[in-house]
Amino acid sequence: MKMLQLRTRGCVFLLSYCYLRLLTVAQVTNPSEVNALLAVKNNLNDPMKRLSNWNKGDPCTTNWTGVFCHDATGIDGCLHVRELQLLDLNLSGNLAPELGQLSQLTIMDFMWNELTGSIPREIGNLSSLMLLLLNGNKLSGSLPDELGYLSKLNRLQVDQNNISGPIPKSFANMSSIRHLHLNNNSISGQIPPELSNLTTLLHLLLDNNNLSGYLPPELSKLPAMRIIQLDNNNFNGSEIPAIYGNLSRLAKLSLRNCSLQGSIPDLSSIPNLYYLDLSKNNLRGSLPSKLYDTMITDGNHLSGSIPGIFSDLRFLQRLSLENNQLNGSVPANIWQNMTSTKSSSFTVDLRNNSLSSILGALNPPGQRHLKARRQSYL
Repeated sequence: MKMLQLRTRGCVFLLSYCYLRLLTVAQVTNPSEVNALLAVKNNLNDPMKRLSNWNKGDPCTTNWTGVFCHDATGIDGCLHVRELQLLDLNLSGNLAPELGQLSQLTIMDFMWNELTGSIPREIGNLSSLMLLLLNGNKLSGSLPDELGYLSKLNRLQVDQNNISGPIPKSFANMSSIRHLHLNNNSISGQIPPELSNLTTLLHLLLDNNNLSGYLPPELSKLPAMRIIQLDNNNFNGSEIPAIYGNLSRLAKLSLRNCSLQGSIPDLSSIPNLYYLDLSKNNLRGSLPSKLYDTMITDGNHLSGSIPGIFSDLRFLQRLSLENNQLNGSVPANIWQNMTSTKSSSFTVDLRNNSLSSILGALNPPGQRHLKARRQSYL
C-alpha cells in the first residue's frame, strides 16, 4: 500500500511539475526524457562538439541537435521526444540504457558512428519505435531478446557491426517488420524457422555472418518477400528448398558461397525474379530452364548444355557460368534478341567449361563483354 501511495505521489508530482512549467514557458520536455538525453550524452564522446547545445535550454523548445519532438503536449502536459537522429556525427562511446526511457520515440538513428559496447536491452521498452538504425558502428555482444517484442518496428538495421551470437527466436514477434538487415556481423547459429511468422517482411539480409545449419523451408511462407540475401555463410551440406519456388514476389535471391549442395530448384514460377546468385557452392545437375537478368552460378559442378530457351531474355545484364562442367555449343541467340541501346551493357562469362563452339553470329549489341576459354571478345 505504501509503495502504491509513493508511486501515486510521484505521478502527481510529475504532472504538477509539467503544468507548473507551462505557466512560465510555452512548452517543456518531459523531465525524465531530459534526464535520459543527458545520460545518452554522458555515454558518448563527441570530438566534433556536435552535441554542444545539449547543455543549454529545453531539448524540444531549443532544438537540441538530432532531437525532434511531437508538436503537441501529451496528457501529462509535457512535450515528448519523437525522433533521435544522430547519424554520421563521428560519435564514439556506448549506447546508454536510459534510451529506454524515451517512451514515445518512433525513430532511433545512430548510423555511421564509432559506437562500441552492446545494444541495451532497454530499447525493447520503446513500444512506439518504428525505425532502429544502428548500422555502420562497432557494436558487439548479442542481439537482445527484448527487441523482438517491438510490435511497431518497421526497420531494424544493425549491419556492419561486430554483433555475435544467434538470431533471437523472439524476432518472430516483430509483427510490423519489413526490413531486417543483420548482414556483415559475426552472427552464428541456425536461421530460426519461426521467422516465417513475419508476414510483412520484404528484405531479409543476413549475408557475411557465421550462420550454419540448414536453409529453413518455412521461409517460403513469407508472402511479401522481395530480397533474400544470405551470401558467405556456412549452411554445410544444406540444399536449396524446392518450395522456395513459391516465393511469388521474390526479386532477388543471393546464396553465394554458402556451402550448399544438391541441384538448383525450379524457380521459373516466380514472375519478377531478376537476380539469382548461387555461385561458389557445390551444386550439381543442369542449369535452370529460365534465364534471369543477372544469373551467377560460377564455381559449382553444373553439367549439361546451355538451354536455347535462354534466348527469351531481352534485358540481360550478367550471365556468369564459368568454372563448371558445362558442355555442348553456346547459342548466340542468348544476346541476339536483346534490346540494344547505346548505354546497354552485359557480360557473359563461360570460361573453364567444356563448351565446344558458339552457334550463330558473334555480334552482341551495346556494351558487351563475352568471355570464353580465357579469351575476351568485345
